[in-house]
Amino acid sequence: MSTHHKFNAASINILVVRTPLWIILSLALLALPISSFAQATPNQDCTLIVPHNPLSAAGLATPYQLTATNPASGPCNELDPNQSAFVQGAVIDVDTGQISIYNPLVVNAGVAPAIAPTPPALPAHRLVALWFGYNANNLTLVGADGGAAGVEDLNDAHCVQHLGQFAYCNAVAFFEEAHDQIDMGNLHVPRPGTSPMDGLPCPTVRSAVHVDQDQSDNTTTTYLFANGSTAQNTAANRAVLAIPPAGAGGHGNPSDNRLLDVFIDGALGCTPYKAPDLADAGNLVPALPLNELVAKLYQHEQGPVLDIPLGDPFAFEPPITGVPNLAQVNRYRAGVDQALADTPDDASTKTYCQNMIAAATQKMHIDEPFLRAFRPAVPALANNLFTFMAGRYVASYQILGCQALTGIPVNITLTTDATGRVIDAVIH
Repeated sequence: MSTHHKFNAASINILVVRTPLWIILSLALLALPISSFAQATPNQDCTLIVPHNPLSAAGLATPYQLTATNPASGPCNELDPNQSAFVQGAVIDVDTGQISIYNPLVVNAGVAPAIAPTPPALPAHRLVALWFGYNANNLTLVGADGGAAGVEDLNDAHCVQHLGQFAYCNAVAFFEEAHDQIDMGNLHVPRPGTSPMDGLPCPTVRSAVHVDQDQSDNTTTTYLFANGSTAQNTAANRAVLAIPPAGAGGHGNPSDNRLLDVFIDGALGCTPYKAPDLADAGNLVPALPLNELVAKLYQHEQGPVLDIPLGDPFAFEPPITGVPNLAQVNRYRAGVDQALADTPDDASTKTYCQNMIAAATQKMHIDEPFLRAFRPAVPALANNLFTFMAGRYVASYQILGCQALTGIPVNITLTTDATGRVIDAVIH
């Protein structure tokens, strides 16, 4: 994210002088820290070349290619966790209502995959949608055919982009079909359940304890990095590449959805909604669209429903450097099955902040022992899940301007080490 969004280092104890701003922001955006693959200042704006007819079986099985949006800004490298892009697909059988997942592969432009993608076997009558996540700032989609033909291909797939890290294709139709199948009794979306650790409802991607300034961005997709390229993260590919069980998680899009499914649910003993992976012999996996369906149906039973606010930088026009824009908020919300906002008050950042203050820290305090006992989502940014969530809360509070909007100073104090890593936190 640009330097337009700054932290008050004195108030939150984060050493912004020693740590680049875009890494500090990853506490909120959940982007990965610098790795051995990274450049000193990696290009933050990359482009995905989308295969022809991306919603077809052939399109799903054709690798997407990552390249620089502006080559003068430097190269883009899928193997650099600070630039990696990810694609997640979901397929709904319109005859039965059943959902399956297929995660297309991303490779560097002109580079062959480490292992060719597994072609999906799709239902005869289906509806396919795609979601895109990115570990830097602005992801652009272009059609493989280039020019007007490429634009037409993206339009035919109902692709929506220019939402910062996030984009989607045919998602609105997917969620409409899913809700029709739910109404007909064909699709059964499980309730979040109750945590055996704290006895409270398991969080969703729209609960105040989970959200940051732009919840529901990015995907749960992971890839295998091997032999200078990438492969789908499947049991068969892990065996071929001799990747040990410790590396089975692959390299992921560190999204809010993955934070919920892997880390928060893991710490609280909850189980995310899963569906068969068409690339991995039907192995059950979580996914962004599954999380969004759960949140849409059940979050109102738990408490406030937090949808994308006007203050979300990825919903600015233009993203990150622009100004709040209600139409942009609704474009974002439509891709993740959130209620559209008729007026600015329906997307009030102040109300969003008030819900964070009222609910997030109370739940974090209750769950502190369980979160402290669980590994952090990004080890370079925090020493356990509690300190990670606390740092993420503080970063989101400042990015949204919650103190100015509510008159309430941030109610968590962070302690960091010399590298800016959060090593302790106190909730006030």
